[in-house]
Amino acid sequence: MIHNFDKKLIRKHELAMGVFYFYENHVISEIKEGIILTFENCADLFQLIHSYYGTSTPFVYISNRKNSYSFVPTGHFKSSKLFPNFVGYGVVTYDAINNKVAALEQSFLENETRIFDSLDEAVLWVDELIARD
Repeated sequence: MIHNFDKKLIRKHELAMGVFYFYENHVISEIKEGIILTFENCADLFQLIHSYYGTSTPFVYISNRKNSYSFVPTGHFKSSKLFPNFVGYGVVTYDAINNKVAALEQSFLENETRIFDSLDEAVLWVDELIARD
């Protein structure tokens, strides 16, 4: 993972579904090609998020969409209830198709969402959201 910001990586976790990079107030995901995400198969990820942020440390989830994968969008309704400290969802896309998918995904989230062309832009947005919280 290459980026031009000075955020200190707390820890990288490799799960069956992808790689997750945990920082003080955000997590960056890189889901593997062809994975189908459901609320149920994200249990390990939810445990990790809870271990880093609990229910009070504000955090942002950034999906770094390097690969193509699918998800059950209604899972967002369930997962957002687990984390009252979840303040935003950013998606970094690299092509028009994933940009359209991310736009559709936004309609399933109550939290602030945004689509980015670069990971650096998304991480800068984290600081903006956390400062407002």
